[in-house]
Amino acid sequence: MSEKKQKLSYIIGASSVGTLIEWYDFYIFGSLATVLATKFFPTDNPTAAFLNTLATFAAGFVVRPFGALFFGRLGDLIGRKYTFMVTLLLMGGATFAIGLIPSYATIGALAPILVLLLRLLQGLALGGEYGGAATYVAEHSPAHKRGYWTSWIQTTATVGLFVSLGVIMVTRTSMSKEAFEEWGWRLPFLMSIFMVFISFLIRRNMSESPLFAKAKAEGKTSANPLKESFGNKLNFKFVLLALFGATMGQGVIWYTGQFYAQTFLLKTCNIDDVQANSIMMWGLLLGTPFFIAFGALSDKIGRKGIMLAGMFLAVLLYRPIFDKIYQTASIQNKTEVGTSDKTTVQVELIAKTVADSLITTTTIHDYEDGSLMKEVVKTTVLADKSVATPKPEVKKTILVNNKDKWTLILMIFSLIIFVTMVYGPIAAFLVEMFPTKIRYSSMSLPYHIGNGVFGGLMPAVATFLSTQANEANTKAQNLGQAIIYDKPYLQGLYYPIIIAGICFFIGLIYINGKDRNIHD
Repeated sequence: MSEKKQKLSYIIGASSVGTLIEWYDFYIFGSLATVLATKFFPTDNPTAAFLNTLATFAAGFVVRPFGALFFGRLGDLIGRKYTFMVTLLLMGGATFAIGLIPSYATIGALAPILVLLLRLLQGLALGGEYGGAATYVAEHSPAHKRGYWTSWIQTTATVGLFVSLGVIMVTRTSMSKEAFEEWGWRLPFLMSIFMVFISFLIRRNMSESPLFAKAKAEGKTSANPLKESFGNKLNFKFVLLALFGATMGQGVIWYTGQFYAQTFLLKTCNIDDVQANSIMMWGLLLGTPFFIAFGALSDKIGRKGIMLAGMFLAVLLYRPIFDKIYQTASIQNKTEVGTSDKTTVQVELIAKTVADSLITTTTIHDYEDGSLMKEVVKTTVLADKSVATPKPEVKKTILVNNKDKWTLILMIFSLIIFVTMVYGPIAAFLVEMFPTKIRYSSMSLPYHIGNGVFGGLMPAVATFLSTQANEANTKAQNLGQAIIYDKPYLQGLYYPIIIAGICFFIGLIYINGKDRNIHD
């Protein structure tokens, strides 16, 4: 291997590792959403607590465009290297601090406020990281392999999610469920500080982007990158085109295929936590190489066609795929073969009183195909009979058989393929749209609005739509009326389908996609 290729490989590796760690830090929050809902929010309404957790998760996405503006400006003024070193330290510090926050039971309303503030810092940091890493790598890459080399940066988001799921799974299985929910969930947050430190040492020895260094030496950098990026009508037109014709659709497809898919397995299908994470990890592992495959293919046939094909397939196939996931996990059409001999009852006094008690009934349901369902019913018995008895809390957890597990992995893999088609080529596509002196600022904003706002809101919006549909059906049934929604669990998909559909048509009509010159 030549010295130039070795140097380029080192550049890609060093950039990718740092970006991967930042994605890990950012997504560990979403991966632990079901646990965090019980730690940082009131637990009297589990659905509301989970929605509040998703809203806090989404807040980190919403501020990403502000991070893109702030750090994008810095990157175009002082350089790519130093800017994304700052974002790395900011992200790592915020993630570590989340692992130290006391629970809602300990400090009350201050807990969700602190989590929200740290989540906002994470969003600001990520807003500056991606544009810097993508620009840095693209400006080192040869023109005929720009899609291939930048696609390695594209893998970092998915690999970061994969690593976050893996760390959580290892942590869960290394201790009891009670220990993990009590304190073990903090470890994935605290561990990030070591990864950030190693990445910082690697990045410190990297050189500046050659194109930026040349522009700076020749006095051709921008004195006001934001004004030139968004005040110039022609450039601003390209910013809007990048957003509405590419990143908006790419954003919702990324978060539907990975984050919403995980939420769907856990909350809608009630799949066991460890098994759901295993299904996601296999899907991610099998799908991740296609980021590089489609990035490389875009060097040969163009970026536009591959990205639009991914959007089109997602719009067409989302409902059938998610319906297949639901039907595969559902126990409604399965034959039960036994329960009574596996029922346990636990009675404990509630700490706040001397007479009230909590009765926990755990029943294991066996099914003919090898699936299992664990049903836990918690009933509060009050000593004061004049007070209304709280409604029992019921939690069902399903463990599917091995055949169904691989069916679910195949469905997740299909969703990941759509992600790789739209996401693999997009870094090269965005870099090629803007000139060197304002590239960091110009490409970062549409990327982070598309992903941070349109994409980041996807899990919360989709969960809200599905919840509303379920509640509407329940209300109709209570009134003796016909249900309103035939498949309420699919209602949340209208959000990504509509957004990706609009983006597809805008991109098809208005994006040229033939200009690959980055030296302008």
